[in-house]
Amino acid sequence: MTDALNGLMQVLQPAPLALMLLGVVIGFVVGILPGLGGAVTLALMLPFTYDMQPVEAFAFLLGMWVVTSTTGDITSVLFGVPGEATSAATVLDGHPMTKRGEGGRALGAVLLSSALGAVFGAVVLALSIPVIRPVVLAFGPPEFFALTVLGLTFVVALSGRTLLKGFVMACFGLLVALVGLDPQEGVPRYTFDLLYLWDGIGIVPLVVGLFGGAEVLQIMLSRRSIARTDATDTSLSGVGQGVRDVFQHWALVIRSSAIGTGVGIVPGLGGTVAQFMAYGAAQQGSKNPEMFGKGSIEGVIAAGAVNNAKDSGSLIPTIGFGIPGGAGSAVLLSAFLIVGLNPGEEMLTTSLDVTFSMIWVTVLANAVAVAAAFLLLKPLTRLTFVSGPLLVPFLLLLLALGAYTASNSFADVLVMIGAAAVGVLCIRYDWPRVPFLLAVVLGSLAERYLFLSHSLYGWSWLTRPIVLVIGVAMVVAVLAPTIRRLRHRQRTSEETV
Repeated sequence: MTDALNGLMQVLQPAPLALMLLGVVIGFVVGILPGLGGAVTLALMLPFTYDMQPVEAFAFLLGMWVVTSTTGDITSVLFGVPGEATSAATVLDGHPMTKRGEGGRALGAVLLSSALGAVFGAVVLALSIPVIRPVVLAFGPPEFFALTVLGLTFVVALSGRTLLKGFVMACFGLLVALVGLDPQEGVPRYTFDLLYLWDGIGIVPLVVGLFGGAEVLQIMLSRRSIARTDATDTSLSGVGQGVRDVFQHWALVIRSSAIGTGVGIVPGLGGTVAQFMAYGAAQQGSKNPEMFGKGSIEGVIAAGAVNNAKDSGSLIPTIGFGIPGGAGSAVLLSAFLIVGLNPGEEMLTTSLDVTFSMIWVTVLANAVAVAAAFLLLKPLTRLTFVSGPLLVPFLLLLLALGAYTASNSFADVLVMIGAAAVGVLCIRYDWPRVPFLLAVVLGSLAERYLFLSHSLYGWSWLTRPIVLVIGVAMVVAVLAPTIRRLRHRQRTSEETV
């Protein structure tokens, strides 16, 4: 408790507090710009921390990093343009709500659930400090592979009633995931003698085009504003309803935050996987699963809660072992070395106050960002009523910048445009986009972990206890929708009799 209070007092000193607020401002802007992402911004800002004290450096970097997830949800809801790949699931229900003129309600729900998810992740991080080691060491390549396959089973839930189309899109996504150099043999696959494709197709331009580009093209073709022109309520009365929705679905917030933190702990899976796993779980547990993808408030809450919780989760192996949970925490690990801190025992004993200061920064920075976002909601929401032809050039510029900054390659812009065209076709002919994206993200991970599992353990890895537990979860995930439908038919037939 003493170290926790010392950590808070250190964050509240003038210099760390000012640097945290500066980081929040930078993170706020970066989160709204699609494609740039928190990890890239962390790398750009890293050189500025050379002369800082440890708490100052983490106040600046963490304050910036954790906020990008929160503000990335704003553009996802308002324009259908995900700030980064980890905000893609927010688009699915947040943007349809905006089209119905309920942008304020969706933003109120996603911002509050994001803040609560951040608090949940920070509490888990604080409580897990004494027990980090055995949890992380229990996971090896077989467990990672099982988790990726568990994520793929959510294709069943995310396909809705178009299950066959969902499987086709997932297979298409797996084919796209194969593009690039074979990780085992180093042989080019589906690269068509193009050097750009040797590293595979970038996930950022794919997400930006598939969701953001498709929505912008839809606006351009319809020549209307994003929100309904006949929706006259441009006030923010819906924000209060969104806040109440979050409290009404408090169990969903906790479950999604737990999934975000859990997946965040596992190195290599990433925030996109966490968000779609939480989204799929929310759909499976919902009383109105048919509303997902059409503007379900539960989908918005689940996607928002998981976004910030995963950041705290990824800090657990980073602090405990020096094993980064994702790209952002990998850059943060460099900051540890710059300020002279060693992850592991030192961070959990002699530098425990610094560790707690990081936890406080994640909570305070999110509270500041959410408060600022609520203040800016009114002008942001009004943007959705601007005529489409006026708004489209600005959004196209935003999309092109987002795609280009992913790897400073013009080819990424072309990928974004191609993905946008595919996205428009998917919307027009009712083909689900999420199974495709999920398969692209998980396909390469599954291949790598399957190869490692077989190389290290043969086929005996199939009998490892955690793999068996995850296998049971897969069976439940696949059978749950069928069981729910059968129960619903049974209840309906009993009521009619």
